[in-house]
Amino acid sequence: MIVLGFMQYNLEHVMERKAWTRNELILAINLYCKTQFGRIHQHNPKIIELAKLLGRTPGAVAWKMCNFACIDPSLDRKGASHVSKLDSQIWNEFFNNWEDLAFESEKLLAKLENKDVETLAKEDGAIDFPEGKDSARTVKTRVNQSFFRRMILASYDFKCCITEIAIPELLLASHIIPWSKDKTNRLNPRNGLCLNALHDRAFDAGLITISDSFTIIVSDLVKQRKSSDHEIAFLTKFDGKSIILPRKFQPDANFLAYHRENIFKQ
Repeated sequence: MIVLGFMQYNLEHVMERKAWTRNELILAINLYCKTQFGRIHQHNPKIIELAKLLGRTPGAVAWKMCNFACIDPSLDRKGASHVSKLDSQIWNEFFNNWEDLAFESEKLLAKLENKDVETLAKEDGAIDFPEGKDSARTVKTRVNQSFFRRMILASYDFKCCITEIAIPELLLASHIIPWSKDKTNRLNPRNGLCLNALHDRAFDAGLITISDSFTIIVSDLVKQRKSSDHEIAFLTKFDGKSIILPRKFQPDANFLAYHRENIFKQ
């Protein structure tokens, strides 16, 4: 037993000291983006699962994800300080090219799990791939939308930032600047809000917006309607209240300003 324990210790030590490759780092960032704040530890089932796929220990994967927390500019609280040059390089590559790197990371994960990337995206339950032949562009878009949803919901602890509704089937990853208006920031998590279906629709329609101080502003167009309507009351009751901020990937002030200036209806 002593010999086996010693051998296991050395095996784990070697696995943890093994140099990380570009693909492994991309997969670690992928999981970092989709993991709730405070859930980066070696007992997290998702971290254990990725560790097995990579042939590493859960502790090594969690440690690497903590390094990314140290790099993440959206966090005030920093993680581990042993950030390598390659860590920073791949982080910047990922966060400056969301469109391609998010999809690449999902393809890498699908390959490790012996699945096609569409199947992996379907398992989230957020999107529906219709039967038939989709173009490569359409598949990429849907996979990226699924990735964005998982990332935003995890950032907001799977709760609507306005109502605190916590039923996943009723939650949407809402874009602050619409998908069609800013290709560069389509998948930027700081361009996202976790909203329930009604408030998502109201936000997209410009009937509500969010101030620089993260308070909810309801359009006069809503307030002028009959107060007896339950839907209207469910919007106006939150006027002037603060949204619940995510613990990472806080909404970008410039994106919120765009929404107020270009989409919100006074």
